[in-house]
Amino acid sequence: MTLKFTPDHEWIRVDANGVATVGITPHAQDALGDVVFVDLPEVGKTYAAHDTVGVVESVKAAADVFSPVSGEVTEVNEALRADPSLANTDPQNSGWFFRIKLSDPSQLDALMDEAAYAELLKNA
Repeated sequence: MTLKFTPDHEWIRVDANGVATVGITPHAQDALGDVVFVDLPEVGKTYAAHDTVGVVESVKAAADVFSPVSGEVTEVNEALRADPSLANTDPQNSGWFFRIKLSDPSQLDALMDEAAYAELLKNA
């Protein structure tokens, strides 16, 4: 499993079958505060890398959620829709947002690994 990060504070975890799970990072949820609403992408819709695919709203702010890669959304986290606080309590596991079938796996090369993302946070 490959775990990568975007400068917009999304994480993406790629499974062996070419499907990736996407969510917001602990840093993003911490900056947002208590998440109260999520707008998730449409299953079956194809997005390009960097497309806005949803919105996360908190008591402090609203932020767009971007697709880290191009592909087709295969699943959304209905548990997150029912309980948006999962994005706060477990952002990199049960608080995931959507799954996407990668159309161009080479796009992962442009994303940050954990060490590069940690460096980005230090300089933020």
